[in-house]
Amino acid sequence: MKDHIKVLELLSIKQFLTVELSEIIFGSIEIRDDKYIYVHYKNDGLTITKYIGEYSEELYNLIMVNNSKAKDIKKEIRRIEKELHNLNFIDHELPKEVAISIDFAKSNLSQTIYQQAILEGISTTLPDTENIIEDGIVKNMAVNDIAKIINLKHAWEFILNKNVITSPSDYSVLRTINKLVEEGFYYSAGNLRSTPVKIGGTKWLPDIPIESLIKEDIDNIINSNKNNLDIAIELLLYVTKKQMFIDGNKRTSVIFANHYLISKGEGLLIIPDKMVDKYKKLLINYYENNKKKEIIEFLKKDCYLKIKN
Repeated sequence: MKDHIKVLELLSIKQFLTVELSEIIFGSIEIRDDKYIYVHYKNDGLTITKYIGEYSEELYNLIMVNNSKAKDIKKEIRRIEKELHNLNFIDHELPKEVAISIDFAKSNLSQTIYQQAILEGISTTLPDTENIIEDGIVKNMAVNDIAKIINLKHAWEFILNKNVITSPSDYSVLRTINKLVEEGFYYSAGNLRSTPVKIGGTKWLPDIPIESLIKEDIDNIINSNKNNLDIAIELLLYVTKKQMFIDGNKRTSVIFANHYLISKGEGLLIIPDKMVDKYKKLLINYYENNKKKEIIEFLKKDCYLKIKN
């Protein structure tokens, strides 16, 4: 189990570094016609030539700085890959239906993160969310709200990694998702809470979570005889109601449920922004009265995006 957790942590860091590398301009510099800057770099063994812009000392120096940064990132990626090898990690090829499901999730990623942000009460728009996902920059928005959206991006990138999506939807994956969702907000992100929590809109209080019981409950849900959509919904509702982490439980539950659903090649579960109020009311009824039928029907009818054949 410790090796499994370590592998997930390493894959998460590698994914973050790979994205960071893809977002900076680096490579051997060529200046053409004493005016235009091109860079040459290798990608999957192929040499790529890319036009960057008209020459300026500022742009030239930026690329030089990025070259040093890229060297350090690549070195760290190689170190991680070596450590993964020592842990006997095998890079699996994806089944076709899972690869299609990942592409479907990626094509809907901006909309998905926007809707999760609205569910969390973050004041944003779809264009602002897209800008944050693209480069992390947007005007007239709280720093914490921007950070939460960036964290959602990192959590989704983590589960959409082909090696993570082929891992079981277990307690280790769940913890890593919460750690990414709450990165920079709580030192205890990814760890079970040890103090009581209150939930807005209800006097109902969840129990203090117990690790062994949570692992058992998740296993029982996944190993039930229900279909994949029903299992994903059960996982979502279980994590949401347990409130096992100090914060970010709704975001964590949605991403965790989607890890399972995408791994089965069966689309997405996302609460539409226009349905947030209804969802929250159904959640309160579920918390207080254990009314599951209504919220399950809602999730199936209004929140499930099926991949069209």
